[in-house]
Formats: sequence, structure tokens, C-alpha cells
Amino acid sequence: MVTAESGVAGGGRGAAALLREVATARFARQVVLGRWFMVFACLLILSASGATYIFGIYSKVLKSSLGYDQRTLNTLSFPTSASSPPWVVLAMGAAMNLAGYLMIYLAIDGRTARPPVWLMCIYICVGANSQSFANTGALVTCVKNFPESRGIVLGLLKGFVGLSGAIFTQLYVISIALATYLLTMIVVQNQTNFSHTAYVVSATALLLVLFLPLVVVIKQEYQIKKELDDSLREPPTVTIEKPAAAAMQMSAITTKPKTETPSSSSPAPAPPSCCLGSCLKHMFNPPAQGEDYTILQALVSVDMLVLFLATICGVGGTLTAIDNMGQIGQSLGYPAKSIKTFISLISIWNYAGRVTSGFASEMFLARYRFPRPLMLTAVLLLACVGHLLIAFGVAQSLYAASVIIGFCFGAQWPLLFAIISEVFGLKYYSTLYNFGSVASPVGAYVLNVRVAGYLYDVEAARQHGGSLAGGDKTCLGVQCFRKAFLIITAATVAGALISLVLVWRTRNFYKGDIYAKFRENTATDEATTNGNSADTAAEKRSTLVNDEDSKKG
Repeated sequence: MVTAESGVAGGGRGAAALLREVATARFARQVVLGRWFMVFACLLILSASGATYIFGIYSKVLKSSLGYDQRTLNTLSFPTSASSPPWVVLAMGAAMNLAGYLMIYLAIDGRTARPPVWLMCIYICVGANSQSFANTGALVTCVKNFPESRGIVLGLLKGFVGLSGAIFTQLYVISIALATYLLTMIVVQNQTNFSHTAYVVSATALLLVLFLPLVVVIKQEYQIKKELDDSLREPPTVTIEKPAAAAMQMSAITTKPKTETPSSSSPAPAPPSCCLGSCLKHMFNPPAQGEDYTILQALVSVDMLVLFLATICGVGGTLTAIDNMGQIGQSLGYPAKSIKTFISLISIWNYAGRVTSGFASEMFLARYRFPRPLMLTAVLLLACVGHLLIAFGVAQSLYAASVIIGFCFGAQWPLLFAIISEVFGLKYYSTLYNFGSVASPVGAYVLNVRVAGYLYDVEAARQHGGSLAGGDKTCLGVQCFRKAFLIITAATVAGALISLVLVWRTRNFYKGDIYAKFRENTATDEATTNGNSADTAAEKRSTLVNDEDSKKG
């Protein structure tokens, strides 16, 4: 009879045995070197690489302490927007982040001499572009490890700045909890005065939630270890073919008519010429969509040009709104606490847009063959609503505008990077990924510096007697950004129309099974792994049998 005490004791022994099995150097090595820990590490890296998106918080300090006008300020925000091993890329990014933002802090705090504009541009460029190194090292590696779920990977990882089924659903629930916690704390902190102890407790809780995905990593690696151990315990399946059947099969093979095969003595195809004409011909003769393009083939393709132009309009417009949110709120008469809330809402909904577009586009693509370029078009049209709310300055509409702008800005990135990986292949993805990112600073320079910054200064000069030299550079009223965001709305609509060209050009590609070849490769790898495991198990059993025979002898 099994008593309750024995059941508890058995459970205790089971837990103790599990703890002894997990708490080993071998299992720790498996966890650290596994691809799931890589995902967790990428989450932490990207969660600390989003300093470019809080420019609106410290832009007012830059403007007031260093005496910049709006066009100069927007010029500073413009810089915010390969083949080495990931650890080298990440180390370079960390060094750039520290150097760039440390110098910005020292300049604002007055600990260094007031830098000229060109030097401050270099500081911000160095610090902000460290994010590109973090993205390249983290995202490209993850996409190549999980090519069948790249939309989910990009959405999840970009959300922290599933891969299949229930496992990544656990990570996705955890990430939603983190966003909910941050949103709650933002509202509470803006409504009440937090003490030092309250901030410490809040930060501690945040770190606990941030490290919660590590539980999923350990659980998944333990499952892999358990499956491998079970495969080593089971006897291998050996199929013995009867001699008669083997003879009949051999006879069929010998009587089968031979197909013509190229002779071994036939000359090998001549290697392609390295002359300029041959390179240019190869560059303008790309493979089918979905195959591995060369870098030059991708850069000169119509698909990349269309995607690049649509991204300039879409990301450039939303990034302009994000970078100017502090000045937009000030011009419309919102208090400082509300402006901080807008910027925090942008950050949270930026996350929500990235996760949602990654998961939703993957689900719609798998179930309905819904093309990602068409979803990009829908996101661009939604962004126009946020731009119009800013342009017309509807009462208390900046809360809704910050939510829409943040969501649409975030949603564009997983779609952009997934489309690049699907249409142009993964062979040169790290380079093409960064080329897609170039659209962001280009759009920001045109729409932020040349349009929004210029028109703001023109209106500010009109309000202050026609000159801003040495005087107040603040513009007040809805007219400060009205013309700029009407232009940005028109540009975003144009980007949506341009993206429809890509929808039409890739319609047949997205109607097919774009991940079929990756599933075939995965099945082949699993078969090879299982075969190797069976061979290892057979070798171990053979060794044990020989040892027993030698002992008996």
C-alpha cells in the first residue's frame, strides 16, 4: 500500500534527482551553448539597445542647454536612425554605445566644453548606430537558426528593443506581462510621487520579469537532453533483408535501362569570367524570388528599390513624429508630465507593433497565404491617421496619436526584415538587412530635418519677430507642425501606393509554400541526427557486451 508519506517522499526523491541532473556543469554548458539561450541573450541585448527611441525625452534638454534651433535639433536626431562573428559585432556595438552616449551626457551636464554641432552629430551617430551592431548580431543569427519562423523571431526580438507553437507562446506571454507591467508603472509614476525605495522595488520587479524567459530556456534544453538520453537507452532498429529479395532487387537494378549521364571525361563548364561585362550581366540576371541573391543583384533589383522607397516614406514619417514628440506636445500646450507619458506610450506601443506584426503576418501567411507586403501597406495607411491627428491638433488627441505612431513605427520593422529575407534569401542577409535599415535615416533626414525642422523654425521666427538669433526658439500653436505633418501624410500615402507595386510583383511568390525548402532541410538534418544517435547507442551497447564477455572469460 502506498501511503501519503511515501508519495511525498517519492516526489521529494524525484525532485532531488531532477535537481542533481540539472545542476551539473555538463547541463549548464548545454544551456549556455544552445540556441535557446542565444534567443534569451538576444532578448536582453535588444532590450538595452533602444536608446534611439527616447530622443524625444532629452531633446528639449539638448535644445535649451546648448542653444540649438529646431532644425539643428532634428539634424542631431538624423544619425539615430557583415561577416564578422556575432561576438565581435556585439562587442563593437557595446563600445560605440558607451562612447557615444557618455560624451552626450558629459556635454549636457557641462563637464566638457560646449561641442560644435558637427561634433555632437558624431557623438549621437556613434551612440545611436551601436543599435545596428546589436540588431545585426542578434537578429540575423536568430533568423538563420529558425528560418521557418522568421516573422515570429523578428517580431519577438524586435519587440524587446514561439518560434513554433507552444514553446514560443510561453515567451510571448512573458513578454506581454513585461509590457503590461511597464505600462502600469508609467501610469502610476506619472500620477504619484515615487520614493527612492519605491523605485528600487519597481526596478527589482522589472529585472525579475526580464529574466523570466530563462525558465523557458532551461525547460527546453532539459527536454532536448531527456529525448537524447531516451534515444540512447532504446535498442536500435535493424532491418534484415532476405537474400531472395535482395537478389531480385539486384536483378531489377541490373536490367533497368541506364539513363544517360555526363561522361567523366567531358570538360567541366568554364568558370564565369571576372571581367566587368560578365559581372554586370550577372548582376542584372537575378535568380527567382526566394532564392539567394548576390548583394549586387539585390541592390539593383526593382523589388528592393520599391521596398526601400516605401520604407523611406513610412519609417521616415513615423520617426519624425517620435523624434519631435517633445516639441509637438510643448507647442500644443501639454504639461511636461503628459509629454513624458506620450514618449513612454510610444515605446510600449512600438513594442506591441513589432510583436503583433511579426506574429500576425506569420499566422496570416501560413493560413491564408496573405502576403507580408500587403500587410505593410495596411500599416502605412494606419500611420496616416496618427499624422493627421498631429497636423490638426485635435484636443487631447496626442495620446491616441502617440499610440498609433508607436504601433505603426514598430510594426514596419519585422515586416521589412522578413520581406528582405524571404524575397532575397538568407545567404547575404546580414548585409541586405542593414541596407534596408538605411531607409530609416534617409527618410528621417528628408522629412525630419528638411521638412519638419525647417517649417518649425520658420513659424517660430514669425512668432518672434522674424529672427531666432540669440532669442527664444520655441514655437507655440498647432501651426508649428501642421504643414509638416500634412506633407508627411502625403508622403506616407505615396509610400503605401508604392508598396502595392511590391504586392503585385510578389503575388505568385507568396501564393506558394515559401518555407518548403527549409522544412526539407530540417527533416534531412533530423534524420542524420537520429542516425548518428542510433550509431552511438549501438557502439555503447557493443562496448558493454564486450566488457561483460571479457569479465566472464
